[in-house]
Parts: sequence; C-alpha cells; structure tokens
Amino acid sequence: MLQPDLAIVILNYNTSHLLNTYLPSVVKYSEGHRIIFVDNASKDDSVEFVKREFPQIEIIQLDKNYGFTGGYNRALKQIDAKYYCLLNTDVEVSQSWTTPVLTLMESNESIAVCQPKLLSHLEKEKFEYAGAAGGFIDYLGYPFCAGRIFDSIEKDNKQYQEIKEIFWASGAAFFIRSELYHKFGGLDESYFAHFEEIDLCWRLKNAGYKIYYNPNSTVYHLGGGTLNKTSPFKTYLNFRNSLLTLYKNLPSKKLNSILFKRRILDLIAAFSFLAQGKAGEFKSVFKAYKDFKKMKSQYTKSKALDYPTCVYHKSIVFQHKIKSIKQFTDLKGI
Repeated sequence: MLQPDLAIVILNYNTSHLLNTYLPSVVKYSEGHRIIFVDNASKDDSVEFVKREFPQIEIIQLDKNYGFTGGYNRALKQIDAKYYCLLNTDVEVSQSWTTPVLTLMESNESIAVCQPKLLSHLEKEKFEYAGAAGGFIDYLGYPFCAGRIFDSIEKDNKQYQEIKEIFWASGAAFFIRSELYHKFGGLDESYFAHFEEIDLCWRLKNAGYKIYYNPNSTVYHLGGGTLNKTSPFKTYLNFRNSLLTLYKNLPSKKLNSILFKRRILDLIAAFSFLAQGKAGEFKSVFKAYKDFKKMKSQYTKSKALDYPTCVYHKSIVFQHKIKSIKQFTDLKGI
C-alpha cells in the first residue's frame, strides 16, 4: 500500500557528534519518505557530514540560529507534504515506525498531531523524559507524561499499549498535518525553544482537534542534545513559556486565579533551586516572570470557555511531591 505523503524534517544545531549514531536508522527505516535536514547555521561540520555520508538526505541551510521554533517555521514553509514529522537529531527510529502513526491519522481527520512511544536510547527498557507515552498537563499548566511524572521515569512494562488521546505530543517525534501547522501559525517563534509543542497542541485542542499517542510505533530518544537538562537558560525558557502558554490558551475566567496559584508554586520552586545551590536557576525564575509581563501584551487571549480534554484537574505538584505518587497509573481522574 502506498504510504501517505510525509516529510521527515530534522532540525540541527551543532550536533555533528550525534549524526553518525542516529541518522542511519532514519535513512534505513523511512523508505518512501523525504528526509530533510535543516541546519540552524551550525558552527560545526554537521552539513558537510550529511552531504558526505547521506547524499540522499535533502538539506536546507538557514542563515542564523532561529531556535527550534523559528528554524522549523522557516523550513516548513519550503516543504510541501501532507504530513510533517518533526524529528530530533538524537532519535533512533525502528522498523516501519511511520506506518502505525500515519494509518491512524488517515483514519480520523480530527487527529491533528500524533506521537509514537518514546523510550530512552541509553536505557531502552525505560520511557524517555521528553514524551514517554504521551503528554498531559494539570490545571495549573505543569506538564507530565504517561510513564514520567517530573523526574520519576517508569520502565516500559507494556502498561501503555493503548492508542489514546493525550494533551500534547513530544517535539522529539511530532507528526502533524501540514495544513493545520500552517493554518494555526506553526510554533510560536517568541518561545525560541521549550513548551512550544504544548502551546501548539493546546491551540489545536481549543479548536476541536485531537492529539494522539500510538504505541505501535517506537522510537528511542537520547534527550538533552542541545541544552543541558540543568541549564539556567532552559529553566528560564520553561518557566517563561509555560506562563505564556497559560496566558494564551486558558479560558479568560480562569486566568487570574490560575496565575496567582502558579506564582506561589513557582516562588517555592525558585527558593528550592537556591537551597540546592543553583543560583542560576533561581535567577532564571524571576527573569522568566519579568519577561512574561513584558511579552504577554503581544498575544490575543483564547476565546475558549473551558479546558479541553485530557487536562488533569488536580495539582500534579501536590500529587507527586506531597502524596509521593510516582506512576501515571496511580493518578485518579485522568
């Protein structure tokens, strides 16, 4: 059967050290699909390596580093396909990995986005932090996954083998209908990186579309290939972009009360960083709030009347930190 039109788009910035490990599987198991390597003006030899070792891969070279969001937006304007798969440079794919996802999306036009199962490349029996078995969010805007709550990561014991609706799909392996990507403005370039896929998924869900997880496709993600997990800049982006996402997508009637509760919890998080000797992360939280205040006026707030589906209407922070719940299956009401 002829596969639907898919472009696998890999955005790169200075990750030549990863390419020889991860690109071979993409080339081997993505037959019949275009593979496009987009370079965000890397300073290493990434482009030369791909040209030399993988001449079948198309290359788009950008004039500067536009971040994850701007890089993809500029590249995807140049790519004509029915579906896009935004794929990280540090992802190993498996045989026939695209087929289950595309078959599912072809069967239901209301599915805008889908992700495969994400396992760790370093510990293949475990889920991977960035997406695991699909993303969710609590009513205060804190993200988590089936298979991963904060830093508690589960082993894959086939406990998440059901195709199901989720709240957000991981940007590490993000399948989306191209028509909807462009109709909804793509990734928010103000974000630069982090939380951008959650924002896009929320916008799509507010418009009535669905986000899905399909465990019949598996990929293995290294994670942290561009920004270190404990980077103050990453902390800044996560806090700032989380607040922007709430501001843009929450029902107006809930916005003030949710932001008030978030300020309290984020303040606790900031001083927790300080107590751990992470002065950079401590400062990043306050910088995030300062810049959020400056940036929010550029956005039009959502007209949504309520939360969309797959929101956890309790505090995941309370459930994890106070009640010590570490497994997604132990959460009630989701």
